[in-house]
Amino acid sequence: MQPAPDITGYRRHWAARFGTAPFLPMSRAEMELLGWDSCDAIIITGDAYVDHPSFGMAIIGRVLEAQGFRVGIIAQPNWHSADAFAALGRPNLFFGITAGNMDSMVNRYTADRRLRSDDAYTAGGLGGRRPDRSVIVYAQRAREAFRDVPIVIGGIEASLRRIAHFDYWSEKVRRSVLLDAKADLLVYGNGERQICELAHRLAAGESIHDITDLRGTVFARRAVPQGWIEIDSTHLDAPGPINPPVDPYAMTTGAAASGASSASGAAGGAPSVTAAPPCASASAAASAEKVVRFVRRVKNADRERSVIRMPSCDAVAVDPVLYAHASRILHLESNPGNARALVQRHADTEVWLNPPPIPLTTKEMDWVYERPYARAPHPFYGKANIPAYKMIRFSVAIQRGCFGGCTFCSITEHEGRIIQSRSEDSVLREIETVRDAVPGFTGVISDLGGPTANMYRLACKSREIESACRRPSCVYPGICPNLNTDHAPLIQLYRRARALPGIRKVLIASGVRYDLAIESPEYVKELAQHHTGGYLKIAPEALAEGPLSKMMKPGVGAYDRFKALFERYSKEAGKEQYLIPYFIAAHPGTSDEDMLELALWLKKNGFRADQVQAFLPGPMATATAMYHSGKNPLKRITRASEAVLIPKGLKVRRLHKAFLRYHDPNNWPLLREALRRLGRADLIGNGRRHLVPAYQPRGTGGAAEGSRGANRPFRTQHTGLPRTPGVKPRRTAVKPS
Repeated sequence: MQPAPDITGYRRHWAARFGTAPFLPMSRAEMELLGWDSCDAIIITGDAYVDHPSFGMAIIGRVLEAQGFRVGIIAQPNWHSADAFAALGRPNLFFGITAGNMDSMVNRYTADRRLRSDDAYTAGGLGGRRPDRSVIVYAQRAREAFRDVPIVIGGIEASLRRIAHFDYWSEKVRRSVLLDAKADLLVYGNGERQICELAHRLAAGESIHDITDLRGTVFARRAVPQGWIEIDSTHLDAPGPINPPVDPYAMTTGAAASGASSASGAAGGAPSVTAAPPCASASAAASAEKVVRFVRRVKNADRERSVIRMPSCDAVAVDPVLYAHASRILHLESNPGNARALVQRHADTEVWLNPPPIPLTTKEMDWVYERPYARAPHPFYGKANIPAYKMIRFSVAIQRGCFGGCTFCSITEHEGRIIQSRSEDSVLREIETVRDAVPGFTGVISDLGGPTANMYRLACKSREIESACRRPSCVYPGICPNLNTDHAPLIQLYRRARALPGIRKVLIASGVRYDLAIESPEYVKELAQHHTGGYLKIAPEALAEGPLSKMMKPGVGAYDRFKALFERYSKEAGKEQYLIPYFIAAHPGTSDEDMLELALWLKKNGFRADQVQAFLPGPMATATAMYHSGKNPLKRITRASEAVLIPKGLKVRRLHKAFLRYHDPNNWPLLREALRRLGRADLIGNGRRHLVPAYQPRGTGGAAEGSRGANRPFRTQHTGLPRTPGVKPRRTAVKPS
């Protein structure tokens, strides 16, 4: 390992000039202040550079810096030429490329595929500062700038597109982003382990093409190496008829192998005889024929040399059932304790996925989050507002991962389902840093959380069981008896945090998993009486069993029990506080009747949604596999297995969103038509029991879908309900998928 760079003088100069800790360099001038003639690694990101541990590029940069590497940042470069990508010179080791904290397509387009006019991760909130499919574009431009420099892609966009995936914006299955970006290596999940080992091995002189054993990485190779045992994924979870019975009269093993090959190929699984891809010539296929032994099971001693052969990119692109099967296999092989390598053929290339990275320990988490972050945007942006930074500047992350397994969410696919928690002391030290160093701090910590507010230090009671488990969720259909649900460590952390000098309030803004919270009434009491600022967001997502079973979310009974506890403890503290429930429209499994039931529930409980969000099929999510295939990958996939109702098409999606905004006069004509079709014309009228009025106010009813309001960043507002003495108007919203 190289010695850590001496940046003492640079720190003094920077502090005297800007009054903050120094940033990683974004220009040659900053490199000269450090005395650098080159960078070891250059990170290219689609976000503005904010040196804060809520931004992935800042974490990776600081972690590499602590390992002794010189790291530069190129943020939101002009992608129309390679010039901006050469601004810091040629990196000695690699370019690290990320689209930023969000998938670039999710960032740039609404669920209705309309272009957003703003971007929370850009100075001034301006849209259009990053290209579509940013990872691909940035990688191509970096290659143009320096053709021989290794390209490593990572972050959420690369992580969720690591295999053949359904792309909602083009309505087709795209191949792995590794190939489209022409990258040398893809890092998926949280990348600290992978990127540090990679940097050290490259610095030691290894070729990036020889580094094929890093967990949490994806790379391309021409063939499966000798000595590996291939397991046909269709033996693990059959998507339909696989192999015909072996012909007892066959005279040669070759004939049996040939028959098995054709049947397996028809089912989309890996054939017993390796064949050339469909685009190859028949003669090439014949010359390349090679018998490969597939097995159903392997001994434990052989697991480290086993790889699961998934249906090829060509196969899943034309067969939605095979796509659902591949999605199920990917999620079954996601536990770092038992996951095996996966391989998927793309034409003449094998895309190889190593098992997920080992989660960070508490000590490692503390080390990552206690790097010398400036906790501010780079001075390059002057006084420009970066909305995403403004939202998180007074927040502190206490954990990673989520074992909820919600099918529409990308957290599990990216961060994993094993909770990685920081120590109490580390969290308290960061709160003190926020108090003492972040400009504008008024004594209020805006959030202590993570992907979920209340999974801190929750884990399986047995490490052995955890390592062997393949369940996609620890809390659905019910809370696993092996799950520790003790909220005492989190309660203690809250109490210690709010007792710190100079801290007036500690709020919880991360979503609370209420089915877990009700296991600890003491936690709900602590939350309601000390850490809620009038409103608390939680996410039932739906009410009906149809969508809930496809989301892997608990029933409304858990919500009601949490609500009762929350209101009881709020009242005991003399506080008037409200829950903000979030819902998703048009999720797989949702019928028109389900949305009507939800609209009636909202009206009955006095909720009006300011903005709503239809389900957005993000790449690699289980719900996206449902959307594309019409099958349910939560169960064993066969061609005759359960068909999932999919609300597709603009008209259906508009209707489902309209039910959530039943109070908007622009939606009333659409709702009246639907109510008559559903046989519920009795809900049309001007009384309290009706859902929509029979009259239409002048100038309403013709607003275009995707108006300006629908394209703003997600937020909640007061709804303008008539005031009732002693009662606050409620507000609600719908959670982005």
